Amino acid sequence: MTGDFDPPIAGLRTLVSTTLAEDFGSLGDLTSIATIPDDAVGTGAIIARRFGVLAGVAAANEVFRQVDSRLSVRWLATDGDAIEADQTLATISGNLRSLLGAERSALNLLQHASGIASLTREYVQAAAGRTHIRDTRKTLPGLRAVEKAAVRAGGGFNHRECLSDSVLIKDNHLAFLDLTAAVERSKVRWPGRTVEVECDTLAQVHEAVAAGADFILLDNMSPDDVRVAVDAVDGMVPLEVSGGVTFETIHAYAATGVEFVSIGALTHSAPALDIALDIVPALD
Repeated sequence: MTGDFDPPIAGLRTLVSTTLAEDFGSLGDLTSIATIPDDAVGTGAIIARRFGVLAGVAAANEVFRQVDSRLSVRWLATDGDAIEADQTLATISGNLRSLLGAERSALNLLQHASGIASLTREYVQAAAGRTHIRDTRKTLPGLRAVEKAAVRAGGGFNHRECLSDSVLIKDNHLAFLDLTAAVERSKVRWPGRTVEVECDTLAQVHEAVAAGADFILLDNMSPDDVRVAVDAVDGMVPLEVSGGVTFETIHAYAATGVEFVSIGALTHSAPALDIALDIVPALD
């Protein structure tokens, strides 16, 4: 199950390596070095402080591995699981200095990814199966793979991973070239690639269909206009809504019959899920 939600391992290793270098600095964890014997061992528990959806397990695992491969990590929940307040998500045993040194980086990634998964799940549930919820490229630099994996863990779908994946002709491209010509040029230059067109008006929707667009993005249209576009296109081209969608309006957009709704807020505005790591007191 978790494999569907894991970001590419090479990129994850680079991300974690950069994260740890930033957190440890040039001298390491001064506090633990001063207060914890270098051979002290113990166990920590990762605990959810509120309900949500877990994501970022692979990223947290990589943090613990890079800090100290001898740490023993046991997960009691996995990516995509609904979690409750006070639920123990994992236990980590081994060298205490290593455990404490890894704590913040692991939690930062877990909290961020789980916040995205939790918000995505809320939108998916609000859509009630009437449409597919997708993310956008509005991600934090270096964190895209983790963030998009978190969207999948929350039950959403991914839009383009990067600019090389497909063609998306937007208004700034159309400031230079007319829509029909832009579609034709894109299909000639990139045969076999999906060519999507961002449309602000119903007239552009009709032109995009006639030009042979593979996908149409309805940008900042009201639910009423989206419904008109759905009726006009009549299944000839998949339609996606983007721009201005909120939790208050998702139900109305989902009810239009549009195939996809893309929401930038899933990644750029998701609040971190409160997750903590507590050291388990040693028994006498």
